[in-house]
Amino acid sequence: FAMADEKGYFLELSSNPIRFEPVSKITNVFFDDANQQVFAVRSGGATGVVVKGPDDSKSTDFSMDDKGDVISIKFSPDLKILAIQRSQKSVEFVNFSGSVDSRNEGMTFQKGEVPIVRDSIIIFISFNICCVAFLKRFKVPTRSHTHHSSCFGGDQSGNFSLGNILHPFQFKPGIATRLPKFEVDLPIIPKPPRVCLLERDVTAAVLYGKCAIVVLRHQARTSVGGAGAEIVVYTLQKEGPPRKTDLLKLDTSGRFAVNVVDSLIIVHHQASKRSMLFDIRIPGISDGFVSHHRPVVPASPIKPFKLKVPMVPNNSLEEVSYELYSPNWVVFQPNIVIDAKIGCLWYVQLSLEPLLAHFDDKRKLVDFLLQRSNSKEVLLGVCRRLLAKGSELPLEQLADVFDKLAAKEGCVEPSDMYAHVFSEFADEAEDRHHFVVSTLVEYIRSLVEHRVAVPYCLNELLINVLVRNRRFHQLHQFLQYHVLTDTKPLACLLLSLHTLYPPATQLALDMLKRLGTANEEIVEVLLSQHKVLSAIRFVQNTGGTDAISARKFLEAARSHDDDTVFYAVFKFFEHRNVALRGKPEFAKGEHCEQYVKHFETLYGEPTATATTAAAT
Repeated sequence: FAMADEKGYFLELSSNPIRFEPVSKITNVFFDDANQQVFAVRSGGATGVVVKGPDDSKSTDFSMDDKGDVISIKFSPDLKILAIQRSQKSVEFVNFSGSVDSRNEGMTFQKGEVPIVRDSIIIFISFNICCVAFLKRFKVPTRSHTHHSSCFGGDQSGNFSLGNILHPFQFKPGIATRLPKFEVDLPIIPKPPRVCLLERDVTAAVLYGKCAIVVLRHQARTSVGGAGAEIVVYTLQKEGPPRKTDLLKLDTSGRFAVNVVDSLIIVHHQASKRSMLFDIRIPGISDGFVSHHRPVVPASPIKPFKLKVPMVPNNSLEEVSYELYSPNWVVFQPNIVIDAKIGCLWYVQLSLEPLLAHFDDKRKLVDFLLQRSNSKEVLLGVCRRLLAKGSELPLEQLADVFDKLAAKEGCVEPSDMYAHVFSEFADEAEDRHHFVVSTLVEYIRSLVEHRVAVPYCLNELLINVLVRNRRFHQLHQFLQYHVLTDTKPLACLLLSLHTLYPPATQLALDMLKRLGTANEEIVEVLLSQHKVLSAIRFVQNTGGTDAISARKFLEAARSHDDDTVFYAVFKFFEHRNVALRGKPEFAKGEHCEQYVKHFETLYGEPTATATTAAAT
């Protein structure tokens, strides 16, 4: 498995960072992680506030009265209310419709809800056009707090000033829920007691759809077997306090920052300028309670980034290398890095191709890729390599891979496998057709077992490989034992093989009969093979004699070499006419005059008393 990037960088910064005015003596920068917007506030807002985010349509700028230094500033999700905090004791909510409405400031508001965290209390308030109401209040000694916009918030407190008690809260529209508190394990309890768990060491995250609290735990490395820092993952439970489920070994110490990208925990280490990647879905070493994990791949730096900056004197843009892992970095969840000194916001992005070579067990590789978003193209490339001549997996391992693909709905569809894997793979069938056929059958088996519809193109591909290699006996077995799904197009394909393999016709007819919705097609097949009497018998058995076209059958009978066949068919329809209309003559609308004349030429004028030959 060759790497797409020669240096193997599996992390990179987004190519087009969000640019904003850098922090300075007159400009303060704030970040709203719920809306992922950066606020550049100049002179307390008097000379302008510029708001930028990933959606340019939601970027805006405005000015407001300078009432003192801004501590925090955020928009509501619908961008209709602006919240401004200038002191520890008050928050202003301002109507916003492109500009700040200072006349209504602090008086009237649109409908909304907001939690406010104080030193010793959490207040959940609701406001509408008329009033502000307290929905709920919680008395909690709070040292600091962290939150995740789609999950929950957590506040830190502690006994004996250790700061290691976490109080999770969950806020939903109209509902504030206090979850069971829990204590974070500390590697060493200092004497005298002091705060050991800082706000920057606690991250609220969503990992594989579950809310979790990620705690960075520092441990001093000693000269004899020190373990260095580690990360502990506490997963929220439906009942009871969060449970310690995973421990990530960093094996180094220093300053760290944590991002979450596609449910993978990314740990940036400033001193070594490298990042580590952890996946809690990959089984680690368990002690019966906690799963211990090592990095999925060796630590690697983020891909070098070049920043476009204006150059004097002509103000042209030139690319200059940017210092990664800068001391100015501030990390936000899930995958945001901000450097306020130069005014840039990036998204940390994962590149999958460089990771492929680090998985010796390709089945584990497929497991890993199936958990990643936008991994379809990489998965298809992996499948091509797993089938490539000289590096193919054993069939039993391929079957396991196919089962994993079929079980993951909406990721790699059978049509994708046909177009990008099997169509090229089948072209090699001449020199290893046994493996090709076995692989296709295994994939079809996997789809059937997982109740995924098998597209006709796969059946057609398998049949073409068998026919090209004259494996007719194997084809016959696959059809008899229903390895191939019955469909009208497949039956038509079998009919086209009549000259190469005559029994294919009967196999096609049997398939059409099993479908139960292909009576017309069966009749057409029988007539095309000049089996007119067999076609009539089939129509009689299915109860459709009253509706069939006499002209079609008489024409097929007239083209037959045996005149007695024409006689039998003609008399059959005379008998039907008597049953339908009480007389043997054909109706004018049936346009059978030429066949009556042909009968007269052979046998004389037909009479009502003539013996009717039944087609039996």
